[in-house]
Amino acid sequence: MNQPPSRKQQLLKRHRRQKRLGLLIGLLLLVAVGVLLAWWLPLLLAVLAWVAHEAWFADHLFYSPRDDYQYSFPFGTEQPKVHLDKQRLVLDQAIDLAGDETLILAIKVSSTWLGRFFDPSVSLAGQDRQTFERGVNGLRYLNLSGLTRPLASGELQLRGRFCRVQGEPLLSVFREPDYRHQRVMVIAPHADDAELAAFGLYSQADEAWIVTLTAGEIEAEHYRQMGMSGADAARIKGRLRAWDSIAVPRWAGVAEARCVQLGYFCLQLPAMQAAPNRPVASREAELSDIRLFRQFNPFPLPADADGAPTWNNLLADLRALLLQARPEVIVLPHPTLDPHPDHICAQQAVLEALQGLEWQPTTLLGYANHLHDNDRWPMGDSGTGIALPPVFDPAQVLRPCSLPLSTEQQRDKAMALGMMHDLQPRAPFKRRLRRVLQRVLAGRAGSPYGENEFFRKAVRRHELFWRL
Repeated sequence: MNQPPSRKQQLLKRHRRQKRLGLLIGLLLLVAVGVLLAWWLPLLLAVLAWVAHEAWFADHLFYSPRDDYQYSFPFGTEQPKVHLDKQRLVLDQAIDLAGDETLILAIKVSSTWLGRFFDPSVSLAGQDRQTFERGVNGLRYLNLSGLTRPLASGELQLRGRFCRVQGEPLLSVFREPDYRHQRVMVIAPHADDAELAAFGLYSQADEAWIVTLTAGEIEAEHYRQMGMSGADAARIKGRLRAWDSIAVPRWAGVAEARCVQLGYFCLQLPAMQAAPNRPVASREAELSDIRLFRQFNPFPLPADADGAPTWNNLLADLRALLLQARPEVIVLPHPTLDPHPDHICAQQAVLEALQGLEWQPTTLLGYANHLHDNDRWPMGDSGTGIALPPVFDPAQVLRPCSLPLSTEQQRDKAMALGMMHDLQPRAPFKRRLRRVLQRVLAGRAGSPYGENEFFRKAVRRHELFWRL
């Protein structure tokens, strides 16, 4: 059954159509230059244009950096009065801050002309730096979580690099219980999703469960290069990622008895959901039995009986796990921010499994490891903070929840990601060349922890969730 294209797919299609049109126009101009001036000039201009594209225009940004982000926070959100005094954020009223609140500052960020070539960023009290789109000129949302002390003492300086902060700031305060002292279950559509989104949270939780839904066996080119057939490569990749999903959480102190791999097939959850009783085989592994990828599980589950990759089996597995673990907090993909089809289905499967169940969690926290509008988010370098992502639907009410991570916790998270087999292979040559050009011409630094882009995106000063 064909699935309708997602918003992300529609945006990519439009982006590629516009790029093809731009290439056609550019080619016609180069031909005209060659005819009118010199035959070699178009070749030189083509090389320079390609270098400029790779350095400054290769990001998938599906909106104008001049657009305002349009957030709507819940009614009654605490918003104490603040103002800017020579780049210093000043509270106009005394408020009680314990230090673990999520603090979000809405303010206009305006790029300088250099900010069109280098990533604009805002330094916060000299302790953090948050980065925005090149050419930014609109409302953005800084994450001040973990900066309570300089805010309360009037020492929170906002210093722009290749940009200015201006206009009337609006501070929003979100108070949450400490989820680290509750039973937490992280739902990971694929091995590494739990670590990318919530390693800091689950590594500090009093009790944590990691439930991975798929083996992530497809796109196994790295293993095909070792001489394996396509099916063999997919199977060994799935087995390795199944092992990762069980073994890597041990680095965070999560007992093996609380790590479960359900072994369903990658990118097949939408087809399973469309026909709940019909088994849906792997796209590449030539398998229609999920039990190969469940061999490391610490206890049996309902779908072990027949190994059928069906939606109803997935729901039965989830219900059994929910009743056994009785989580107070479930961490799962956000239903609208994260566009990956397996992530959307993972969230929907958990909600369906909870219907009528005798155990109900007190809190659902959403995360976004992917994004519709900006493939580079979170922007900026490893170790820096995470500002709120682009949102342009004011009808959507969002409640952020930010967990600050210490340098030591970030390093532990980086090491966990480094153990994940899917993040270890080298990037394609073109991507590596692009990063060299961006480092030299655009001043972008790579992550010290690893080559894969997720080391830069995920090893940060915050983990960002959304209370659902």
